[in-house]
Amino acid sequence: MARRKKKNTSPLPSQSAEQAALQRFAPLLDEQDYAALLQDLERPLSTAIRANPLKADPQADAARWAQQYGWRLDPVPFCPTGWWVSEAQTPPSQTIEHRMGAYYIQDAASMLPVELFDLRPDPEQLILDLAASPGGKTTHLISRAGDQGLVLANDASRERITALRLVLQNWGSLNQAVLRFQAEQYGRWFPETFDRVLLDAPCSMQGLRTSESHPSRPISDREVQQLARRQTRMLESALQALKTGGQVVYSTCTLTPEEDELVLDALLKEYPGGLRVEDTRARLPLPAPALRRVGEQLLDGQVSGAARIWPHRYHTAGFFAALITKTGPIGRREAQPPERPLEVFGLDALDADELDDLAARFNDEYGFNLHAMLQENRCELRQKGAAVFIVPELYTRHFASLPFQSLGMMLGEFSPDGFVPSHEWLARFYRFFAGGRVRLDSGQAQAWLRGEDASVQPGGVPVLAVIDEQGRYIGRGKYSDGKLKNLLPRRLVWMQA
Repeated sequence: MARRKKKNTSPLPSQSAEQAALQRFAPLLDEQDYAALLQDLERPLSTAIRANPLKADPQADAARWAQQYGWRLDPVPFCPTGWWVSEAQTPPSQTIEHRMGAYYIQDAASMLPVELFDLRPDPEQLILDLAASPGGKTTHLISRAGDQGLVLANDASRERITALRLVLQNWGSLNQAVLRFQAEQYGRWFPETFDRVLLDAPCSMQGLRTSESHPSRPISDREVQQLARRQTRMLESALQALKTGGQVVYSTCTLTPEEDELVLDALLKEYPGGLRVEDTRARLPLPAPALRRVGEQLLDGQVSGAARIWPHRYHTAGFFAALITKTGPIGRREAQPPERPLEVFGLDALDADELDDLAARFNDEYGFNLHAMLQENRCELRQKGAAVFIVPELYTRHFASLPFQSLGMMLGEFSPDGFVPSHEWLARFYRFFAGGRVRLDSGQAQAWLRGEDASVQPGGVPVLAVIDEQGRYIGRGKYSDGKLKNLLPRRLVWMQA
């Protein structure tokens, strides 16, 4: 395929960030592809959603949402639970299902990395997401793993941890933990530990599509080189933390070769025999090969097996993703991780009698088998003050002394009026209740979502799961003084309801 002549890629002062990026990338495409790229960038980017199998039946519920909200859905070809919403009478961001975590709004290209893994439910698997915030790809990992095993969601940024925690709370996962460490440390702390590692690396975000989460900005060659050096260190750490025979997916939301193909090429040269870049062509319906050369530099032949998603290939933002198998040792000096045992956090295990008492409450009030839930999901209960948490057994087995930002899910809290299940737990499991639910009519449900109380008959249990006429969970309610007191978290109060 003929290539354009190499051009000066230093942005002029008067250029926009988009123009500068186009000038940088023009030499990487032939005339036909470059024209197709320019044409595609004139089209608005469609919103895309990914369904949550923990709270929805992806295929059946997507069809129902389309009918109810006037959506035209087009399947994302490389993600079975993803759809573009190309037409919408009700925006996807303005539905009950979105607020309650039945689906996640995500650019379609960002669904590719997790789909590249060979991944299925396995109660013993350990998965690491090294740069997880805001959490979209973490929720995708959880979904593909069936919320089995353990997903560690790490992000080094203090400012981004809150968003990550809220996204995972809304998704409803039990077998996950949020951590805040530098990604470069994990290879030294936990060599040969994880079955799968995702590194969606911090990058220059030169994906040629501007959005709130991926703003377009000028980027200098110096900054690109600095990012590339850090990305290489992070990927080296990911590979060392991976078990031999395991898989890493390395991805960025940039099309800058220094942060994509050249990172892979550098590590292939550094560790010959230690890693293999898999060919992604069989995993994609349309070819999206990575570059074979950058400028005058011919790359290792494996590199072209990665996926370089130009926007016109699938009408997405620009993206890069590589599936890597670890085939041999990736040497780095080992070090001891920080330690802070669960008991220091104040998380004490419930004894058998306390667990049985709590299980009896759940059976009496909701007809729900708490013991079976814990056994099926391989979790245990721990208490801190009045709060009780569902904690993954794999965390206590493998990482019990590793400090965390959040762990598992809050089951609920003891109060003078009885045990109050958490919003997150009810949102995940209310469908399995034999009792303890109250249904509101359409008008009551709209007022409820605005944060108002409801006038209903007492339900016989301290805290009720509130559902609407369609059977959708819309929050918790506590009967008091002749009304159902609204316990919907303030972040979910919907002023437009």
